[in-house]
Amino acid sequence: MERKVAYITGGTKGIGLGIAKALLDSGYKVAISGRNLTQAEQAAVTLAGELYQESVLPIQSDVGVADSERAAIARIIDQWDRLDVVVANAGVGIFKPIDELSADDWNQMMNTNLTGVFHTCSAAIPTLKESRGYIFTIGSLAGVNFFAKGAGYNATKYGIVGFSQAMMLDLRPYGIKVTTIMPGSVSSFFNANIPSEADQWKIQPEDIGQLIIDLLAMPARTLPSKIEVRPAQPQQIKWP
Repeated sequence: MERKVAYITGGTKGIGLGIAKALLDSGYKVAISGRNLTQAEQAAVTLAGELYQESVLPIQSDVGVADSERAAIARIIDQWDRLDVVVANAGVGIFKPIDELSADDWNQMMNTNLTGVFHTCSAAIPTLKESRGYIFTIGSLAGVNFFAKGAGYNATKYGIVGFSQAMMLDLRPYGIKVTTIMPGSVSSFFNANIPSEADQWKIQPEDIGQLIIDLLAMPARTLPSKIEVRPAQPQQIKWP
């Protein structure tokens, strides 16, 4: 059978890379994007070795720019002539009290975390209608739980939940599934964190990858549309 194709934004490290590896190990061809092509190519080598061109496609794209995401989808179709799974994962966090949050801070988070998800999904939907594919948006528990210094970040993640659930209702008639995954603390490079042994209590990127594989294996009749994911044994943490 022809191998299915997945596209992961922000796929060069952290959660995105963990998802890409899980899909690759499950037999998918995988396109990963990031703003820096060199980093995307290095991630492709990490995933599949020096001969990655057969199964991994590194793409330079800025999700905040609609034309950039349209070009990314076109590149995938040109390479593999299909697209089955989209993971809108790219995100950024800037944590400041509202009286210190600048318009540039706000716009950067909105353009990447929320508008970027719209650009990715909008560009991919015509092709996903043909494949009756699956869209995953990577939200956060910050999309249901607010916290100090999180005004901008909370707004984007609350927005992802609302956008994704409405999109799910719009796309169900076309056989496209949409699931919002909302992780808690993840061992990743987000917010300048450096993964280490001290992060072992946190959700690992490969855990989110396994979750996506499990969701893809669900019967066609069943759609888990919103999933909250937490560490099983949380430690006390301080928000920024």
